[in-house]
Amino acid sequence: MTFLTFYNAVLSEVNSSADLPFPIEKALYNKGDIITNYHEIEDSVYFINKGIVELSIKSYMTEKIIDFFFEKEMVASLTSFLIQAESDVRLTALIDCELEMVKYQDLMQAYKHDLSINKFGRKIMEGAYIRKSNREKALLTKTAEEIYAEMFKTHARYISQIPVNKIAKYLGIHPESLSRIRKKINS
Repeated sequence: MTFLTFYNAVLSEVNSSADLPFPIEKALYNKGDIITNYHEIEDSVYFINKGIVELSIKSYMTEKIIDFFFEKEMVASLTSFLIQAESDVRLTALIDCELEMVKYQDLMQAYKHDLSINKFGRKIMEGAYIRKSNREKALLTKTAEEIYAEMFKTHARYISQIPVNKIAKYLGIHPESLSRIRKKINS
């Protein structure tokens, strides 16, 4: 899936790349490359054609993983992007990634002149809010085992590509505890 296919699906329209109200740039990142670092101002929003992107935040003593983003999803340091302030999160290519990106200035110009892009932006923000809300609810109401089981169910093909220590950080548990959970689920 490309950004154009995604854009058309969200809007239930059929547009060509010439119809898009902003330019799309392709970007390739190798495993471990930082896409957006702490204290940078996010200047793009990204659509993942291939790969996995990790979203992390610095904590008092360590770094925590907030979320993983997969193919056919959009990602950005969203707060930084929206208010054009320094990012408090980091986006890292967990594996080799092929991304398509829209620059902040191009998107803001399109918002001024195109009703469809306003609708698209609203739907993307609604999806981002629901994702964040569901993550918060899961952290408050579910065990690490339940969260991992859901992750395995929805993203099984990606799980083997994410190092165990990163999944453990995402779940807020030690790698040894995750190994026990994985054994239990796989038996």
